[in-house]
Amino acid sequence: MSEMVSLTGIVLSCIPVGEYDNRIVILTKERGKICAFAKGARKMHSHLMGLTRPFLMGRFDLYEGREAYTLAGGESREYFEELSKDLNAVYYGFYFLEIADYYGREGIEAKNMLNLLYVSFKALTDERLKKELVKCVFELKAMMINGEYPETFCCVGCKTKDELRYFSVSRGGVLCETCAKSVHDAAMISSDVLYTLQYVISAKLESLYSFTLDDATMQGFENIMKLLRKTNFDKHFKSLDVLEIMKI
Repeated sequence: MSEMVSLTGIVLSCIPVGEYDNRIVILTKERGKICAFAKGARKMHSHLMGLTRPFLMGRFDLYEGREAYTLAGGESREYFEELSKDLNAVYYGFYFLEIADYYGREGIEAKNMLNLLYVSFKALTDERLKKELVKCVFELKAMMINGEYPETFCCVGCKTKDELRYFSVSRGGVLCETCAKSVHDAAMISSDVLYTLQYVISAKLESLYSFTLDDATMQGFENIMKLLRKTNFDKHFKSLDVLEIMKI
C-alpha cells in the first residue's frame, strides 16, 4: 500500500457506492480536485461518516491509488453550521461547490478557490448581504481566479481608461463610447456597475464582501453576470435551476 498523505480541502460532493461505501470529490489545497473512496463510511458509528459530507472543510488522510484515493481518516475543521441551518443559503452553497468542481483540476493547487469558498460561505450567513449579491460576487471572483474574467479597467478597443460606458461579452470587456459604435452587442452600463466589476476583480478575499448595492446597481451587476455565465460556463448547473425556481 502507498504511503499516507494528508491534504487540506473541502468536500464538493458525496455519492453512495455499494452497500456501505461513499465516493467523495475533494478540492484540496495541495493537489487540486481528487476522488476518494471512503470504505464503510455509511456503517453505523463509522469514523469516516462525518468526513464525507459536502461543505466539510478539514484535513484528509488518504492512501493514493492509481485512479483514486482511499480515505483513512482526518479532522473536521469547519462545517459551516450556520449555513446548514438556512435551506436557502444551502442551495447557494451547493451552487458554489458545483462551480468549484467545474474549475477544479487534479494536480493544480486550489488554495485561492478554497479561500474563496470559505469567505463566500461565511458571507451567505451575513444577514446584511443579499444572497444574490454573494452569488454574483462568487461567480466573478471564481472566473477571475481561473483567468476568465472581463477587462474592466480600460477599453478593449483603444485601451483608453476614459468614458468607459459600455460592456461587450463578444469583445470581453468594457468599451468607450467611440469603440462601442462598431460593436453589435455593446450595452451601456452605469458607473456604479463598472466600479462593482472592478472592485470584485481586484479586491482581496478578506474584503470581498464588504459592500452592498442599491437595487438598480444590483440588477445591472446581475445582468452582466448572466451574460458572462453563458460565455464562460459550458456546463449546466443543477443547483442553479433550483435557485431560479426559488426566485419565482
